[in-house]
Amino acid sequence: MSLRLRPGVSTADTDYGTVVLDEHGGQYWQLNATGSLIVRSLLDGGTPRQAAEAVAEEFDVTAERALDDVTALLDRLRAAGLVVS
Repeated sequence: MSLRLRPGVSTADTDYGTVVLDEHGGQYWQLNATGSLIVRSLLDGGTPRQAAEAVAEEFDVTAERALDDVTALLDRLRAAGLVVS
């Protein structure tokens, strides 16, 4: 699965994670460090499972919990119209 940002959506790294900006709608979303790692992994061509493995390794959580978090964030990004597969 290849994930990319919808045209008109951009990201910016901050001291606290990543901001996702919908330039057309004027809305933004603040992602914490976990969300940032998930999005970066997926945008770099990783699968949800690979993103979950990165989260599990970085934040010392189970792979199952990490995959649940990846799935939940991916669902929210899609529902907000920020990403396309």
